[in-house]
Amino acid sequence: MAKVVAGNWKMHHGPVATERFFSRFRPEVRDDSVRLVFFPPDLSLSTAIDSARTRADFGVQNIHWQAAGALTGEISAEMAKEAGAALVLIGHSERRHVFGETDAEVDRKVGAAVRAGLVPVVCVGEQLEERRAGRLDEVLRRQVGAFAGSLAGVAEFMVAYEPVWAIGTGETATPGDASEAHGIVRDALGALGRAPVLYGGSVKPGNAAALMSARDVDGVLVGGASLDPDVFARIAEAGAGAG
Repeated sequence: MAKVVAGNWKMHHGPVATERFFSRFRPEVRDDSVRLVFFPPDLSLSTAIDSARTRADFGVQNIHWQAAGALTGEISAEMAKEAGAALVLIGHSERRHVFGETDAEVDRKVGAAVRAGLVPVVCVGEQLEERRAGRLDEVLRRQVGAFAGSLAGVAEFMVAYEPVWAIGTGETATPGDASEAHGIVRDALGALGRAPVLYGGSVKPGNAAALMSARDVDGVLVGGASLDPDVFARIAEAGAGAG
């Protein structure tokens, strides 16, 4: 199975910067050796789709669970699909811990994505205090259990494990840490099957190959390092080598 190398641009790269990024993004990989995925800001989605010169899939970073309504600033899954998105990030650590998104809201968004035909990429992960308290297993099983029912019978979805303590801090889980957490996620998914489980947390060219070669790690969800086309190309090349 090809490794998934996904870039979450967060609130970076407007349309002009997006076009500039893809004019330089030239990973030396076969199209079938890695699955490239980009999550640009909503305003840059169409530019990203039009500007990409390598095979890639595109998604949005968030949706609301309602199909329409008086919800200023939100977008629906149906709108994202119509605009060309194939995937959606749901429950990213920043949505959970900055914006206060709950497990129940994550589940509602998963259901909305499935109904609209988007591939949900659902994020889970523990905070530093939870890890120090030995609650890794408890936290991951609770988070996965909250949305697993909405994925019954779904042909395609992904889960991204984000150790929250390793996002933007320079700290990184070891390949062994990632394998342990991914094993818990797989066990919690149970009969839902072998969906790709991605690792996200301070991924860089220097650690990408080791992480993607670890047991149960099917790819990476990259934040800051995905903003530079040359750096992200090196991560994609590491994924091709680890596949």
